[in-house]
Amino acid sequence: MTVPVTVPGAPVRDAGWLRAARWARVLAWVSLAWMCVEGAVGLWQGFVSGSVSLTGWALGSAVEGLASVIVVWRFTGSRTLSETAERRAQRSVAVSFWLLAPYIAAQSVADLLTGHHSEATLTGIVLTAVALLEMPLLGRAKHKLGKRLGSGATTGEGTQNYLCGAQAAAVLLVLAITKIWPGGWWLDPAIGLGIAAVAVREGTGAWRGADRCC
Repeated sequence: MTVPVTVPGAPVRDAGWLRAARWARVLAWVSLAWMCVEGAVGLWQGFVSGSVSLTGWALGSAVEGLASVIVVWRFTGSRTLSETAERRAQRSVAVSFWLLAPYIAAQSVADLLTGHHSEATLTGIVLTAVALLEMPLLGRAKHKLGKRLGSGATTGEGTQNYLCGAQAAAVLLVLAITKIWPGGWWLDPAIGLGIAAVAVREGTGAWRGADRCC
């Protein structure tokens, strides 16, 4: 039988808290499954279309998947009630934000300098549209759970879902615009630079323990 633990300044770890912890773990597994599909299809379509924002978004799925693995680790076994595990998980989620930024920034600058044009694909448009609808719902649920649990790791994972939704909206916009206006090619790498900047900012906030939301 698990004995509830009370930490000064932290939420009371009663039966409700433990249920919320289980839900955080379940949603992390759901996110991980989706990220595997999203990442594989997104990379395929990103390389086919030559879109850095779509490719970067797909790579972001791998980073989000890592964050989901971290949250599953955080709320498994004896770590569920461990403050040390929470802090480690929170900082690990912060690092996962920083893993994304260098590739996107470098590729975006290269595309701007070379005038690289991406092409829209129907599969890419459908994939990003689904993510645009799904990710904000997951992000909101995890932010609520993170607040209930006092878990920066869970909140950070939810923020990554919000960021994924924002990326999906941006990628969808670029793919749609370049379909009818080839002269808007520069929006793709420009948004890529914005994605890199947001990833760095959110990683810094997570490392410092800030409760941030895109």
